[in-house]
Amino acid sequence: MAIIDFGGVKEEVVTREEFSMANARKVLKKEVIAVIGYGVQGPAQGLNMRDNGFKVIVGQSKKFERDWNRAVEDGWIPGKTLFDIEEAAQRGTIIQMLVSDAAQRAIWPLIEKCLKPGKALYFSHGFSIAYSSQTGVVPPKNVDVIMVAPKGSGTSVRRNFLSGAGINSSFAVEQDFTGHAKERCMALGIAIGSGYLFPTTFQQEVFSDLTGERGVLMGALAGVMEAQYEVLRKHGHTPSEAFNETVEELTESLIRLVGENGMDWMYSNCSATAQRGALDWKPKFKAAVLPVFRDLYKRVATGKECARVLSACGAPNYQEALGKELHALGNSEMWLAGKATRALRPKLAEKGLPSSTKGVKGRGEN
Repeated sequence: MAIIDFGGVKEEVVTREEFSMANARKVLKKEVIAVIGYGVQGPAQGLNMRDNGFKVIVGQSKKFERDWNRAVEDGWIPGKTLFDIEEAAQRGTIIQMLVSDAAQRAIWPLIEKCLKPGKALYFSHGFSIAYSSQTGVVPPKNVDVIMVAPKGSGTSVRRNFLSGAGINSSFAVEQDFTGHAKERCMALGIAIGSGYLFPTTFQQEVFSDLTGERGVLMGALAGVMEAQYEVLRKHGHTPSEAFNETVEELTESLIRLVGENGMDWMYSNCSATAQRGALDWKPKFKAAVLPVFRDLYKRVATGKECARVLSACGAPNYQEALGKELHALGNSEMWLAGKATRALRPKLAEKGLPSSTKGVKGRGEN
């Protein structure tokens, strides 16, 4: 492993140079990798591994026609590389649990009976194992239990793979029966297209992941956007102006600079007025949300968020209820304004203008 300095703290990471694709193919040469679930992560990881030359099969319930049909469209052949969940789990030497967390609890009795000695049980999220007292997912002692958790959605995992960039992933070994669990785990991380791998534990991964999703990555981001948009609209700003100043400039300009070279780099490429305001107001926002994040982490660590997920996502009518919530979100004024704004991007590009009408360097002082 390479030793990397992360802001003064040295950590170990595994890169493609250290653990090559050729090495991964050697480690997994005799393995049959069964991707269980073709919903979010399954297609990306399955297709990436198949494209990289690994022996992959898919296990998907026919009850979910959309996912089954998507697998067929992606070239998985029923009876050859596409099976129902139980048959795929029986055929696989490595069983990748890539259905949702609530679904993992539901199918666990089916998977458990397919776990012959020496097989590997693979996860991309620590949820089922870290909260085993609630999920009931307790693997037998005679299998490897491993995890590779890409730091992005399935869409990002696939897109980054196709671009050649890869995506960073964490990895963990919970149980090493064969003596080769870590080697298998790292090989799978490279096989699915990870740019680099950093070690964690199942518990640390799920605690950070649940906090991040509910916090900065999704929940907090959406909530802060809605709050700013609402204030601007109530003070007479038009939907287009409120959306551009809340979302469009962030997603099409500023956040790209953060990803490119850090927050200080983004600040340095903005006007003096913007810099001063951001630096003055950052501590106020931190003070306002820090108690919320403390409460959030406590709920994650005590299993309350796990209970909420299992209760809500495992309900028979969950997909219907979720559809209504997402419909309400997508049809709110702010996101309808966003739809109209996105529709303008190609027109701007045709005229030789940038997709965001405000540049970064040379922005006005307003």
